Amino acid sequence: MALPAIQPTLFGGGEPRVDPGLPGFRRIPLGRGAWIEYLPGWLEGHEAVFDVLWRTTRWQRHRRRMYERIVDVPRLVAGVPDDGPGHPILPEMAAVLSARYRRPLDRVSLACYRDGSDSVAWHGDRLGRYVHDAVVAIVSVGAPRRFLLRPATGGASRAFELGWGDLLVMGGTCQRTWQHAVPKVASAGPRISIQFRSVAEDEG
Repeated sequence: MALPAIQPTLFGGGEPRVDPGLPGFRRIPLGRGAWIEYLPGWLEGHEAVFDVLWRTTRWQRHRRRMYERIVDVPRLVAGVPDDGPGHPILPEMAAVLSARYRRPLDRVSLACYRDGSDSVAWHGDRLGRYVHDAVVAIVSVGAPRRFLLRPATGGASRAFELGWGDLLVMGGTCQRTWQHAVPKVASAGPRISIQFRSVAEDEG
């Protein structure tokens, strides 16, 4: 599989690095115990991370039932290390995030949005015993895509353009009281979403 080249950015080249101090990290309360934290450009050198993940990952094409037929899930998915070694910066990012949130964010999964036709519908992540206080951290590499959040009971949505090393963390009751999505768009470059969560949060 071939992807179009991603557009170079000011801090996209060079050796991948993150600042463990998370300077400029901003918490946004969403209400009812839900919150997000957002830090644009946390991962410098994200172009090399994108390249390694794309080339070394055994990407999976999942299928699902939709009404009366079976359709392809409109994105590629993978797990680290099951489907590839990842990149050496991933354990460092996991360690920084685990220290901040005082829990091991030791499960790493990947989603690749190849172009604007790849997407994920509105949903809340299905988590186990810590669903009331779950933490899901997302680091985006590649071209930006709109990441939307809306209350699960309905209401106005919030939008973020995630890509180029941006970090967004969903916490508190966010997976239960809010939903998130990456909608289809007419045109977009490739993006890989690196997701960190606790293995314990997937165990009921």
